[in-house]
Amino acid sequence: MSDVMRRPRFWLGGAGVLVLLVLPFYVDRFWLQSGLFAMAAAIGAIGLNMLTGATGQLSLGHAFFLAVGAYGYCVLAGTGDDGVTGLGLPTLVAVVGAVLLAGLAGGLLSPIAGRLRGAYLGIATLALIFIGQHVLFNARDLTGGYNGRDVPPLNVFGLRLDDETATLLQVPFQSMEKLWYAGLVLLAVGAFFARGVLHGRPGRAMNAIRDHQIAAGVMGVPVARVRAQAFVVSSMYAGLAGVLLALVFQRTVPEYFGFALSLEYLAMVVIGGLGSVSGAVLGAVFVSLLPQLLDRYSDALPLVSAPGTGGVAPGEASRYLYGAAVVAVVLFLPGGLTRLRAGTARKPS
Repeated sequence: MSDVMRRPRFWLGGAGVLVLLVLPFYVDRFWLQSGLFAMAAAIGAIGLNMLTGATGQLSLGHAFFLAVGAYGYCVLAGTGDDGVTGLGLPTLVAVVGAVLLAGLAGGLLSPIAGRLRGAYLGIATLALIFIGQHVLFNARDLTGGYNGRDVPPLNVFGLRLDDETATLLQVPFQSMEKLWYAGLVLLAVGAFFARGVLHGRPGRAMNAIRDHQIAAGVMGVPVARVRAQAFVVSSMYAGLAGVLLALVFQRTVPEYFGFALSLEYLAMVVIGGLGSVSGAVLGAVFVSLLPQLLDRYSDALPLVSAPGTGGVAPGEASRYLYGAAVVAVVLFLPGGLTRLRAGTARKPS
């Protein structure tokens, strides 16, 4: 038996993959939908972590690129039957096109991203949120305005991932069950590609810029170009996350892609661990699942209740807990939740 197969991490990873593969056979729609939200969040967080964690660039406009991906897919795959613009392209082509549109949007801003850093880039990307919200609410022919637009179901080689019931091993499969496996594939591919980038020469260049920009430039690293490329790649990850979110929601609405969503993604990368793919996934699971769990079990939780009933609403409670988690990570786990996994968390001094 090889050394790799003797490692506990290998067996734990294999068991985790097996559990993820069989979950649609045993859990209900709520948990599958929650898991898909976490997968979409993880994909977007991986992209933001490559920009913020690995390159040291602050972006507050991540939600804008998610919106480009979500609405780009709707426009490319839509047929126009609901009164909004649709090109009627095959849905797989539309997915690729939406990701490329998000990358193009990032490329248009990349010259600015390549030359600004820190709070200056954060303010520049923050403007994208306000511009994006204005366009989403007013470009009704493309976005449907305030009411949003329906999302065409994904069609994978003739298999429609919609609510039409199919049966597998006597278990009914609808949209959430079908999308579950598509989400797993997208997340696995995104994580694999990001690990290759971060552990290769591009990742070393990013880390050099993050740690000491001047020294990186002296060593021959093209600082502006690497920053711009990281921004484009991060935008494409956000676009892919937006597509998956749209498919899960089955309807896109402009209000979702606001400033609060960008802050949630920043919380994901900080809580999970900056510069780490696994940290982005852990942070995304924490931030995306927390409000849904609070909402589902609000009746059994003290001080947490349905909106309008006098207690703290689940959404508000989740934001308080995000803040507490960020403070706890900064104080006790500078490396994020990944330090707990590695068992190397430092005690506070």
